[in-house]
Amino acid sequence: MTDLRQRAIDLYDAFTHEHRDRRQLLRETALLVGSVAAAEALIATIAASPAAAQQIAADDPRLVTETKTGVEAGKPFTAYFAAPRQAARNAGYVLVVHENRGLNAHIKDVARRVALAGYRAIAPDFLAPQGGTPADEDQARALIGTLDYDLALAQAVATAQRMKRDTSGARVGAVGFCWGGAFVNRLAVAAGQALDAGASYYGPAPAPTEAAKVRAAMVVHLAGKDARVNATGVPWGEALKAAGRGEAFVYPEVDHAFNNDTSAARYDKSAADLAWSRTLALFAKHLDG
Repeated sequence: MTDLRQRAIDLYDAFTHEHRDRRQLLRETALLVGSVAAAEALIATIAASPAAAQQIAADDPRLVTETKTGVEAGKPFTAYFAAPRQAARNAGYVLVVHENRGLNAHIKDVARRVALAGYRAIAPDFLAPQGGTPADEDQARALIGTLDYDLALAQAVATAQRMKRDTSGARVGAVGFCWGGAFVNRLAVAAGQALDAGASYYGPAPAPTEAAKVRAAMVVHLAGKDARVNATGVPWGEALKAAGRGEAFVYPEVDHAFNNDTSAARYDKSAADLAWSRTLALFAKHLDG
């Protein structure tokens, strides 16, 4: 069963990252486990259920939260904000970058976790120029595939620059997962001095030569079983280390998305807790005034 589960996880990752058809996913998983019903049950444990593992209530009295809409880089911009109710005057900002399913309940919960750690979290919806993240995650993945990536980067850089400008130089960090992990890597290249720290979780990485452009302190979290991402992530981590900008950690025997506690089959609490502690340590060192 362990081998079957791993093969099913591999099929699901191909579905989510290579834009394969859901019917093909169901058909191939059914061939593994013997029936469509069993396949649907197994897929349900692998797929993320965004509201399934909420850690911080949306109305937690320790926090102030709101969703704001406006314009950034000339296009619609929406973001979920979460901050300590009594934030320190010089509390840093952290951009929380969503996966390829857009800004959903899980990412908002992660933003609240960041806020409870003492930071002012901003979780942009990079699908806002396309009308915003839809409730159907398959539709969200399809929209991600048509997203204007240069625009999303421009909006993120502009947001970081604005936070520094409007708060007399507050420090700005970013954390992202999967699609968002790749985005944080590229944001670190594009943002220059506007980004002070970045934590990338299992996201494909730029060419190692791009590490010379990074000014932020970085930590890269990679899953031991995630050969697809590690093919670029490991060299990227090595290049960051050589440039004195950070390093990559590979967590053995865990799957892609090991930090996502809404996916029962892939979440690994031990690895997730260790990665999160390293992320918060990075932010404490480079964002706290």
